[in-house]
Amino acid sequence: TANMAAITIIAMRVCRTTVIAAMLAVLAACSPGSANDSRQGVSRSVPMGEFSADSAYSYVARQVAFGPRVPGTASHDSCATWIETRMRAWADSVIVQKGTVAAFDGTVLPITNIIAGFNLPQTKRILLVAHYDTRPWADRESDPELHNTPIPGANDGGSGTAVLMEIARNLARKAPTVGVDILFVDAEDYGPGETSISDTGFDGWCLGSRYWTQNMIPYGNHNLPAYGILLDMVGGRDAVFHYEYFSQRDAVTPTVKVWSEAMQLGYENIFCRQVGGAVNDDHLVITAAGIPTTDIIESNSKSTGSFPDTWHTLDDNLENIDPDVLDAVGKTVLNVVYKERP
Repeated sequence: TANMAAITIIAMRVCRTTVIAAMLAVLAACSPGSANDSRQGVSRSVPMGEFSADSAYSYVARQVAFGPRVPGTASHDSCATWIETRMRAWADSVIVQKGTVAAFDGTVLPITNIIAGFNLPQTKRILLVAHYDTRPWADRESDPELHNTPIPGANDGGSGTAVLMEIARNLARKAPTVGVDILFVDAEDYGPGETSISDTGFDGWCLGSRYWTQNMIPYGNHNLPAYGILLDMVGGRDAVFHYEYFSQRDAVTPTVKVWSEAMQLGYENIFCRQVGGAVNDDHLVITAAGIPTTDIIESNSKSTGSFPDTWHTLDDNLENIDPDVLDAVGKTVLNVVYKERP
């Protein structure tokens, strides 16, 4: 996952790996009420699909079993083929977009974006997004000798992909009333480290989504989805998802839909109605291309104040994935999809 931007009331500036020091606004408390707490004014809901946390967890495990999914490696290509195969079994259409991108250090990376479509005749569409690649360097490890070791990417890459795969399995069994496109983007996490950022800024991040927005298969430059939902690091233990700053500023509709649905499902302890970090992630690229996209991401961890402590370390492994968190995110997003109307 790309880095975070720090926000103050006076000014906003891009920062390399900065913890949020001051919040622009506090929209509501994190602490949940009871399931029948009418003071919150929240009507309760039930899961509309058959999202399985065990199934989603197994998809995380399968990705981790391939090894680090760094673009240009055999384990990455095997994972991409596996995702494509599963989507062809579930989706109405699958498009594989291949290309090359230049990384911040000059490395030319082969990339593969995968787009799966559901309910193709519907013109009103929703876009769901996750990156499946993993970081080539554990550059947040305390031991410098480990910095060049690729991370397992169970949470950062694996979790969002797994939740979207389980959602795809559900959509194959029960079609939504609107069109849904699931985009698995590549080369999100091949960005510059803390010591290597210079004039490049953050241009080295989110390379797959940047490539996709240059030719937004299957839309071209017309009939864009009404909105998008990005899932990134959505399976960590004890994760709490605050409003990501840019999402609540630039993608109000999907942000309200997701957090409201989470409240209705009783996930107040996981989806917090306060502003968290400002994250440089795929949603910024996609929003700038005309699809307002919200980011479900742990950006205000209670242990670090920003990303979870496993971020870009070798501890981003299967042991630190929580099926209950996968379940909350998956059921929330699936309900948003099923409740949408043409």
